[in-house]
Amino acid sequence: MAEITSQILHLLKAIGKYRWHAVAITWVVALVGWGVVYKLPDQYEAKARVYVDTQTILKPLMSGMTTLPNLNQQVQFMRRTLLSRPNVERVVRDLDLDVNSSSGKEFDKVVDDLISKIKMVGTGRDDIYTISYTGTSAQQAKDVVQAFLTIFVEGSFAGKRQDSEKAVQFIDEQIRSYEERLAAAENSLKEFKIKNIGMLPREGADYGARMMSSSEALNQAQLDLAEAEQARNAIRRKISGDNSGGGSRSVPVVQDPALDERIASVNKNLDGLRTQYTEQHPDIVANRRLLEQLMERRAELAKNPAPSSDPGANYSPMLQQLNVQLSEAEARVAALQARVAEFSARVARLRGQSEQVPEVEAQLAQLNRDYEVNRANYQRLVERRESAKLSGEVSSVTDMLTFRVIDPPTAPAIPAGPNRLQLVTLVFLGALAAGLASALLLSQLRPTFLSPAALREVTGLPILGSVSMNWTSEQTVLRKRRLIMLAASVLVLFCAYAAGVAAILIRPTM
Repeated sequence: MAEITSQILHLLKAIGKYRWHAVAITWVVALVGWGVVYKLPDQYEAKARVYVDTQTILKPLMSGMTTLPNLNQQVQFMRRTLLSRPNVERVVRDLDLDVNSSSGKEFDKVVDDLISKIKMVGTGRDDIYTISYTGTSAQQAKDVVQAFLTIFVEGSFAGKRQDSEKAVQFIDEQIRSYEERLAAAENSLKEFKIKNIGMLPREGADYGARMMSSSEALNQAQLDLAEAEQARNAIRRKISGDNSGGGSRSVPVVQDPALDERIASVNKNLDGLRTQYTEQHPDIVANRRLLEQLMERRAELAKNPAPSSDPGANYSPMLQQLNVQLSEAEARVAALQARVAEFSARVARLRGQSEQVPEVEAQLAQLNRDYEVNRANYQRLVERRESAKLSGEVSSVTDMLTFRVIDPPTAPAIPAGPNRLQLVTLVFLGALAAGLASALLLSQLRPTFLSPAALREVTGLPILGSVSMNWTSEQTVLRKRRLIMLAASVLVLFCAYAAGVAAILIRPTM
């Protein structure tokens, strides 16, 4: 502890040796620093607070009819982009803040300075945002805050209108493109139907269904024809007297030419089918069965007896009725034969188109599919365009975002800075520190031994004695005067600091 105290006393003695240098440097630093502080321009801060109301009644009312923007996300985006460089450059030009800028670098410096001084803070929970700016002029600070407030309020509506117009324009272009595609698809579909008019499916039935339906209709017609022929033959047998119950003698009748023609037709049809299919094919099996039935019928006709030789039998009422029934049966057989011939022609025609029709149906399905896709996309785009138009009208006509200015920007009458009291105090303390540091530095640059102990410690030699200074009366008076002058200079320095503080307190700074 004694050693530390000794070193402190040694430093104080060293500083005291260059006390006048310390006082001079302190005065110089203080005067220069205070002058700089007093020449600093006043800083005026303007503020504006705005409340953004994002709760709109249209959101539940227009749900499902249109697409409403995310208002909270939009406000956050506006907040982040408000201080973007294009907006700041716009404010600089509108307020003529660049009148003294003669080059691009100076203009960029003005823009950078404005970006550093403009602030926007807010709370997303309360939707209250504060825009503040600190400038050298009260009116300038107010104008800058008002300009950014205008951009913040009006930029949202302009952005929504531009977004809606761009969306509608894009959708219109897509609609025109799909209109051209629809027209081309309709023309292709029309030309394809005209070209393949006989091979197109009817009522949603494809080739396989049509072939099966025609084959079933042919089989049914053939069965009906066989039944009608059986009924006709039965009537003939009654007319010939086979079922009269009498014992008159009958002679064999001539075979039916129509039956022979039918048998020949079936044989011809079988020959044609056998060239294409095997014996197990359903059509060949059905025709073979029909041929067997016809052959049995011809055999029965060969066994029928001749009509009765009674000349009065032709005039009986029963015979006349049987003749009428026979005429009807013959007409039905003829009609069924025509039907069988028609269905046979259809089946033959479908078999001849067995390679072309499926390909045509596949191409038609592809054309219909392409057309339906384009039509569905076209209808969706038309609906989206109407929704986009409605969204744009809702956003531009109604107040989706309500801006309420709580505190409008005003030109402050009292400067907000700089804090001269704090700066003057810092300059004063810095001046004192500079004076003491300079005296200490000089004592180290020009060292002297201030005590016998210091000399002994450095040289390592014993000190035999020391000679004390004997001050004369004149020297004592001069020494006292110097001490008084030193104290007075330090006291005046403190008084100057106090006067500066008083002047700052008298002059309003807030």
